[in-house]
Amino acid sequence: RTFRRKKDAEELSCGFEVFLIIYTAMPYIVNFFADKENLPTENHKMLIVGHRGGAGMAPENSLQCIEKGIQTGADMIEIDIHLTKDGELVVCHDQTIDRTTTGTGKIAEMTLNEIRKFHIVDKNGEETDEKIPTLDEVLKLINGRCRLLIEIKRTNNLYQGIEQKLLESIKAHHASQWIIVQSFNDSVLETLHALDHTVRLEKLVIFKLQWIPVIFDGTFTYFSFKKYHYISSFNFHYRAITPALLKKIHAQGKEVKIWTLEEPNNWKACPVDGIITDRPDLWTTFFQKQ
Repeated sequence: RTFRRKKDAEELSCGFEVFLIIYTAMPYIVNFFADKENLPTENHKMLIVGHRGGAGMAPENSLQCIEKGIQTGADMIEIDIHLTKDGELVVCHDQTIDRTTTGTGKIAEMTLNEIRKFHIVDKNGEETDEKIPTLDEVLKLINGRCRLLIEIKRTNNLYQGIEQKLLESIKAHHASQWIIVQSFNDSVLETLHALDHTVRLEKLVIFKLQWIPVIFDGTFTYFSFKKYHYISSFNFHYRAITPALLKKIHAQGKEVKIWTLEEPNNWKACPVDGIITDRPDLWTTFFQKQ
């Protein structure tokens, strides 16, 4: 009997795990079968956003890459920022410089001068002349030529005060009209909104669970439009946005961007408001031909 009960418990546990996996994958399954080709796209302008500057064209988040992204005609450039040990905002995707440079170390534990000793590497790991730029350098380079979407990387107590630092940089460069900030982290977004309610904020989301008000943004988080009333756009993983969800978000007067799409091959038209891509050159050419 003990063996039977144990076996029943194991089967129940296994069944629950299978259900949880299927339920969690439901947004992707629904999206796969959705008939997007019948969705209206007439007169619908989709913004092209160069992900990490346009990481498929040059070393990601480098000044060279950002300039290439602008030159392709991207409407917006997306970058990631971190805070150094000595309080400088630098542009890098990871919390460490290990993957993207010739050096190693955590950004939060290094000074700007220590980080600048190393060079950015390309996708093949080859050293380039580029070094990790500061946010100030990026703002000077762009100077309003296109909009800039800044993602704040912060977890737990990492980078305390980064929101205020960012606002100070925006003010110093008179960039408030062309800067947008996004984050997976609700605390970051809430802090920015409290400090300056005029800053346009966008919420990064991996997917939304079906039928219940919960999203996954790294953790499972309660979702409601009232909670995110100050958010201008919800930026989803491209496989997770469904026609029904898109319609609900648009009905609330909010936008939707999707990440990260590469080449526009086999693209099925879907009236999202922006496409975040490593290849803004391919997408701008694609839409020019439409």
